[in-house]
Amino acid sequence: MAKNNNVPEVDMTHPLVKKYNLAPHPEGGYYRQVFRSEHETKSFVHNASRPALTHIYFLLLKGQVSRFHRVLHDEVWNHYEGAPLQLFQLQQQQLWERRIGGQGNEYVEVVNAGNFQAATTMGDYSLVGCSVAPGFDFEDFSFIEEPSMQEWIKVAHPDLTRFL
Repeated sequence: MAKNNNVPEVDMTHPLVKKYNLAPHPEGGYYRQVFRSEHETKSFVHNASRPALTHIYFLLLKGQVSRFHRVLHDEVWNHYEGAPLQLFQLQQQQLWERRIGGQGNEYVEVVNAGNFQAATTMGDYSLVGCSVAPGFDFEDFSFIEEPSMQEWIKVAHPDLTRFL
């Protein structure tokens, strides 16, 4: 996984990073897995065994982004505290944005299996939870690597290149 040079350096001294014992995530931000089901199920995508459900805490600090990536299974984002989170989804050159948390916004958003997603905080920080079912495995995770898709974002949505 390539490093994104547009992302600020990690700050392992931030109070929330310390409080929740978070580690840097390859997509940006910080995370810690807080639940991994003991029950196994087969993935509907590739028939490999996965935990039935996983859940993480995920923190983005001001200036950090969660780079465009996809997970092969459905993912549910829940806002816990801090500023609203700006969440983008991309499916076959259809791009949309939702905000979760804060006044007038929902506190949950579902990212359908296989959609690319990216996020940023709209303030000093956003602490969210992410649940994946069947459970998350890094083998089911990928960044946008197709040059044509990267180019489309650069041309059609140049303001989103910081998420590549």
